[in-house]
Amino acid sequence: QVQLVESGGGWVQAGGSLRLSCAASGVTAIINDMGWYRQAPGKPREWVATAGRGGTTNYADSVKGRFIISRDNAKNTISLQMNSLKPEDTADYYCHIRIAAWASDYWGQGTQVTVSE
Repeated sequence: QVQLVESGGGWVQAGGSLRLSCAASGVTAIINDMGWYRQAPGKPREWVATAGRGGTTNYADSVKGRFIISRDNAKNTISLQMNSLKPEDTADYYCHIRIAAWASDYWGQGTQVTVSE
């Protein structure tokens, strides 16, 4: 059974930093993509960043230059360093993995990030 466990959310003032982490367990196949999504109150879930297995990273324009995604293939973990946080970054953040061999996507339970003025 695949499980994604997130940690690191919380409250911070604008301009501050937070680091999110996610650990995947129960995976017996190669994880292709690992990434983060977020969902603000009353809004649809949106993609934030992805790290491919080979090291390629991609970011949404809204976080580019402020967020850094990193991945450890040996440990099946992923993190998101969030700097220069803005109130509009306030959302529940979800860890996501894609396993192509299983044609499956998995999600974490979400961790809340609140950025105040």
